[in-house]
Amino acid sequence: MPLRDVLSSPAIVNLTLLVACGIWVLKDERDKSRRILFLVTVVNLIYPVLFSFFMAAANSVLHWKYDYYLSSLDRILGVSSNGIALAVQPAWPALRVVYYVILPAMIFWLALNRKIIGVLARAYAAEFIVGPAFYPLLPAGGPLYAFGNGWTHSPVVQAKLVRLAAAPINAFPSLHLASAFLFVLTARSWLWRGIALVFFAATGLATLTTGEHYVIDLVPGLVFGCFLLSLGKLRIGRAIGYLAVTVAWSVAIRFGVNALLAHPAVVQLSAVSTALVAGHGIWAEWRSETAMVPGRKPGHAPSEASPAVPFA
Repeated sequence: MPLRDVLSSPAIVNLTLLVACGIWVLKDERDKSRRILFLVTVVNLIYPVLFSFFMAAANSVLHWKYDYYLSSLDRILGVSSNGIALAVQPAWPALRVVYYVILPAMIFWLALNRKIIGVLARAYAAEFIVGPAFYPLLPAGGPLYAFGNGWTHSPVVQAKLVRLAAAPINAFPSLHLASAFLFVLTARSWLWRGIALVFFAATGLATLTTGEHYVIDLVPGLVFGCFLLSLGKLRIGRAIGYLAVTVAWSVAIRFGVNALLAHPAVVQLSAVSTALVAGHGIWAEWRSETAMVPGRKPGHAPSEASPAVPFA
């Protein structure tokens, strides 16, 4: 194997990242945030392996998927993953990179926001533990697995269960979008809010252009991101509310999808309402961030002499 391929292999890259982070921690052992960052790095490196085992076990018993139902719900919303993918086809290579860098991006965001490292670490832990539990509840693979390599020109299909024994069950909801939305919620200056919004939009497009998700998958991903932050801040009441909305989407589609298909206005109104709830979450977080520092102008990060912003 060429040396270039060895050095660029995921195993070598991950090991290098882990060693570099370990050395960084040892340079200041009194800094607890560094130890938390190192722990999160370790978990992020191990998690994909554990996730793959979990998905393989779930796929061994959940061969029937809801992909055709999700595709039908997209038609009700008036948008589709393949239509969006074809519209931005020149950007596919860049969007594919965005899709696969989500775990390194989470580590970077943690390092960037060390003042709230405990909040983010709890949010990440919640995502890793609670997120995968949704997939067996509403098993679906994504357009690429349901329609093959020709998914960008997929036919209109009858809403029914489809047997996809080899397809993964990682479509509904989109945890990629939830992670990117968490960045938006926790951005602390107008510069980083802008960057987070761009990354969030790119992640949304990436989930669709890779064929991994339907548009409907993204809707509950928004409120799941709000749930992650609320749990990270130990706002248990809010967290339960956001989680209830996410669960409601999964349960409604799993057990009442025919009723939803028969009433398109209900699906459309629910999707808009969910997006508005997520939008309010952004407004509330950004507003509280500004209000918590007396005399601080909106969007300006506190100076080194300013007290650290408390997060309850």
